[in-house]
Amino acid sequence: MNGFLQTLRNFGAVRLGAIAMAVIGTIVFTIVMTNRIGAPEMGLLFSDLDLKDSGQIVQKLEALNVPYELRAQGAQVLVPNDQVTKLRIQLAEQGLPHGGSIGYEIFDKPDSFGPSAFVENINKVRALEGELERTISSINVVESARVHLVLPQREMFSRERQDASASVVIKRRGVGQLSRTQVAAIQHLVASAVPSLATNRVSIVDSDGNLLARGDGAEGDQLTDANAEEMRVNYENRLSRNVEDLLDRSVGSGKSRVDVHADMNFDHITTNSETYDPDGQVVRSTQTTNQSDSSTGQNNAVSVTTNVPGGQVPPNPGTSSRSSRSDETVNYEISKTVKSQIREQGTVQRLSVAVLIDGITTLGADGKKTYQPRSPDEMKQLTALVRSAVGYDEKRGDTVEVANMPFAGIEEPPAAPPAWSVMGLDKADLIRLSETGVVAIVGILVLLLVVRPMVMRFVESAAAASAANAAANGLIAGPAGAAVAALPGLEAAGALAQQRAPGGANDMIDIGQVEGRVAASSIKKVGEIVEKHPEEAVAIMRSWMYQNK
Repeated sequence: MNGFLQTLRNFGAVRLGAIAMAVIGTIVFTIVMTNRIGAPEMGLLFSDLDLKDSGQIVQKLEALNVPYELRAQGAQVLVPNDQVTKLRIQLAEQGLPHGGSIGYEIFDKPDSFGPSAFVENINKVRALEGELERTISSINVVESARVHLVLPQREMFSRERQDASASVVIKRRGVGQLSRTQVAAIQHLVASAVPSLATNRVSIVDSDGNLLARGDGAEGDQLTDANAEEMRVNYENRLSRNVEDLLDRSVGSGKSRVDVHADMNFDHITTNSETYDPDGQVVRSTQTTNQSDSSTGQNNAVSVTTNVPGGQVPPNPGTSSRSSRSDETVNYEISKTVKSQIREQGTVQRLSVAVLIDGITTLGADGKKTYQPRSPDEMKQLTALVRSAVGYDEKRGDTVEVANMPFAGIEEPPAAPPAWSVMGLDKADLIRLSETGVVAIVGILVLLLVVRPMVMRFVESAAAASAANAAANGLIAGPAGAAVAALPGLEAAGALAQQRAPGGANDMIDIGQVEGRVAASSIKKVGEIVEKHPEEAVAIMRSWMYQNK
């Protein structure tokens, strides 16, 4: 253990740091590549998200235990590629993402220099539009909404003022349609939230481009056409549903299809009539007036005598008159009948009903399906049943057609061509195997080119240090012969001396010459060891000094 620690000290700080960095880099590279291979391939779930929507989506993903990844400061959410479609459907059922809008929080960060009046007006309109969008989107049948407000400013020195108006675009949730009541509610909501905005100035359009409310400022009921269309569609659907439910009990579920078209009159007609009965006279009142007049007078004749002063006026007998008048007024009350008739909306003028009934399909013993049409008597009974269910009226021109035809089966999609594979492995498996192979090759190269040279260098250094320590201990502890035997290479030198002797064991050997050669060889070998391993030699000298103390 001391030799191992001494070898580490002999490497120095630079070499130890390089070895440590290489080992750490290899471990980190292996971990990263292992995680890269084991991690699923991520795909884009949603992008351009509002932070509020991102938070709700992340909360749902955590509840479902689905791994996710956020990018672009939370505007993009990535999930495993094989779960993208499934997660989009699940989140869409819950109305996610809602879509961001800017409300009154636009005023939370005012401009340090103070915005102009124009910017203030624009921000006010944007905030009001955003708040209305949020409120409309909170309705269950509405998935999202966009609101555009036109709030004209009154011009200076002008008496005329343009009315405010609004346009609303609604995206429905699901396949249903907004009812007339819901459209009117949205109109009143917008009109009540905007100053000086009338209800008939709010235009509403759905995401399919259907006009739900005109918003042209016309007086009266703006939803008459929509209401009429809704009433007609509801009436047709109700008849179709009733007939299908009735036929399903006889021919089987899913064996019939009914289509009803109704021509309806939505004219609102009011009729007022008065009828008089001349034979029904009744004296209501009688008034009688009697009047008589009488008068008398003198007849003054004009003559010369009467005009002369002092003349005599001849006597005049005078005149008299008498008159009388009688009036009678009789008032009769004649019988009168006043009738007011109002024709309600939605009068059915004509019905057209088309019914398609499937035949009888039997399954043979061999598993083959056989189609058999229904009998004429059964079709007559079904036709009479349908006519009774829809209220068939021949006088108004109703038509009912019942046909017996085989239903087209659900065609199975053609089998997808087999995916390209090698030995049962598809493209994704081959890519993963390739990544694994690359990691394995890189790991082997790191072991061969980095780790193995370091280990060999370490082993060689340890072996050299051990040999030097053994040689040093042999020279100090034993006599001259033992010391010579302990040095590396001395045994080989002795054998070489014996091979170079001219004779065998019986020949004369110069012991002094042999000992001199062995000593010279040992000294030379020690010198080579010191030259090759100076640091180890210094360590040995230090150990000698410590042992001599």
